[in-house]
Amino acid sequence: MFRKLTLNTFNRLVQNDFSWEARKEEYASLGITSVTDLQKSIRTFGVAIDRCCDLASKKNVISKSGNPLFAALRQAFIEGEIPQLAKELRYSFQNYLMRLRFSKSIADTHKKIADIRFPYEWFPATRAMKRTIHLHVGPTNSGKTYHALKALENAKTGIYAGPLRLLAHEVYSRFTAKGKPCALITGEEQRIPENEDTYFRSCTVEMTPLNHKVDVAVIDEIQMIGDSERGWAWTQAFLGVQAKEVHLCGEERAVDLIKSLCDTVGDDYVVHRYTRLNPLQTMNTSLKNDFGNLQKGDCIVSFSRVGLHALKQAVEKATGRRCAIVYGSLPPETRAQQAALFNDPDSEYDFLVASDAIGMGLNLEIKRVIFEQTHKRDRSGYRAISTSEAKQIGGRAGRFRTASQAIKTGEKDGSAAETTVPSTPTKGSIGLVTTLDEADLADVQASFNREPEPLETAGIQIPPSVLERFSSYFPPVTPFSYILLRLRDIASLSHRFHMCGLGEMVDIADLIQPYPMSVYDRCVFLNAPVALREKAGPGVLQAMARCVSNMDGGHVLDIPELDLEILEFQRETYPSGPAAYLRDLEQLHKGITLYLWLSYRYSGVFRSQSLAFHIKALVEEKIDGQLAEAVFTDAARRARISKARKQSAKRERKMEEFLGDAAEDNTQHESVGGDWGEEGHQEPLFKDPAELDAIDKPSKST
Repeated sequence: MFRKLTLNTFNRLVQNDFSWEARKEEYASLGITSVTDLQKSIRTFGVAIDRCCDLASKKNVISKSGNPLFAALRQAFIEGEIPQLAKELRYSFQNYLMRLRFSKSIADTHKKIADIRFPYEWFPATRAMKRTIHLHVGPTNSGKTYHALKALENAKTGIYAGPLRLLAHEVYSRFTAKGKPCALITGEEQRIPENEDTYFRSCTVEMTPLNHKVDVAVIDEIQMIGDSERGWAWTQAFLGVQAKEVHLCGEERAVDLIKSLCDTVGDDYVVHRYTRLNPLQTMNTSLKNDFGNLQKGDCIVSFSRVGLHALKQAVEKATGRRCAIVYGSLPPETRAQQAALFNDPDSEYDFLVASDAIGMGLNLEIKRVIFEQTHKRDRSGYRAISTSEAKQIGGRAGRFRTASQAIKTGEKDGSAAETTVPSTPTKGSIGLVTTLDEADLADVQASFNREPEPLETAGIQIPPSVLERFSSYFPPVTPFSYILLRLRDIASLSHRFHMCGLGEMVDIADLIQPYPMSVYDRCVFLNAPVALREKAGPGVLQAMARCVSNMDGGHVLDIPELDLEILEFQRETYPSGPAAYLRDLEQLHKGITLYLWLSYRYSGVFRSQSLAFHIKALVEEKIDGQLAEAVFTDAARRARISKARKQSAKRERKMEEFLGDAAEDNTQHESVGGDWGEEGHQEPLFKDPAELDAIDKPSKST
């Protein structure tokens, strides 16, 4: 079955994407100089697919080392079904065409460049320092972040790096309220104190400044160093931040890995362990989808913005009481207001609906955490939330103190993550965790009865300097996506590091390929917040790339792909119809977010930053208004959750069917280029053209 699927996908690529006329220059860079050469290569590569499938089915050789082409194709299909399989086939065919392009000495040079076993050597200034690493580890509501932030407050200079923009904003607000000059630095927003030479910095972890020497740095949620896609940002911040003291906050499972890295680089370390300040337990029953079972202080967690607004409506309709709402993309002022209303025992807001962002440490007085669902969407579809995610989110139940309580006791601000710890527990502060639907309760209970696996590796990403050196060995017209994937495949890694997934980087590289720019500029775009799933996303990305390539034309009003005309309409008057209004508003919001992100990197090109911020605020106001006014039915909500549950189960079955006992071997996508002379990954060699013609062409049914 998989052989037929793969060959069929390859045949479609040949018909639609492998045109000689459209890709003549690209093929020349890969060593193909005629249509005949291309046709021969297509035919022989098809035979290579056949042979790697034979090796898998007849000899059960399916590992990366024994059958790398098959392993790469199968893993791609598992990760993203046919679209991802097509991408891997395209790359594997490019790799096949390139196989004879370089001499052995050049190939050996490539492997030397791709030797990234020692990423700590990328930060020589930091390695020259003697640092002390403080690990604050424990469950949620144990006070670990409180103690780390106290160390930061008592320092003269310092940095906070967190996983979310809203957490960076919380710490920024806390320090500003205490009269301490502080900058807010995220990908799309930077607030720098005026007339101040020395100030603290509160950042998202990707924006951690590595060229400033400070007294103290706090890196929050350090267990995310093991994340398959974002882990590189925590590794970079940990290995590169120039601080005398580095305070890492997170889960116990990160300790052994961090201690090992400290031993390697020569940093001293101290482990501070904390226990939860109040009990936490799962309930024996769900709410049985009855909002009448809600109690004051309950928080329902959902994983989509539309889902949150649907819940808010359903709760208020069923109970006749008010419900606050908190999620990451809310404007900071609105989010703070909603949290304060929920935290205030004298307000009429009895309930809260919130995104999983609360799992990262927002201080809210929650009595019970109720999961609306236990499945969330990622790049490849729906999946069950992990043990760590369930515990992080559920652990917000029974929090000790809130912003309102802190203010009443004389503190200026207690809104940051785990920033206030009382000496004695609050009466009745036991935390309870359950689900809205009975079908999800067993999964949550199971998560709380097991411990997450210890982290074994830290994520890394290939730095631009390595990509620049590597790409210099390829002809200028070589697709940058191929260079990315090839470097991924031949990279040498230490056993303590893993290569973070490329995600949408390959798609971004292909979309901006037509626009001449430096390798450094291409690397900037690879990490940009691009919304390729949106209909307008690719066009907006290409418009921005065109501006950078030309170093001109970046005024927000001069980019027609940003559909600003939508701001002149209301839902009822929108030409594309009411149903498209919210969708197109969200597309515009993502386009403006990309514009702002790029404006901090190309200020001379994207010059209308202030206007873009104004447009962003207008769009957010319209989006929130539309979501608040939209009408949702409980039946539609339940159908959405049921669909997510079924798709997640289907994905798990597919994983087991295709991977079997080798599932563990394929948890990281590290498909290897391999030697085409090896069995399962080789070029069929034809001495006579007649032999080539004798091969049976794939049938239409294939």
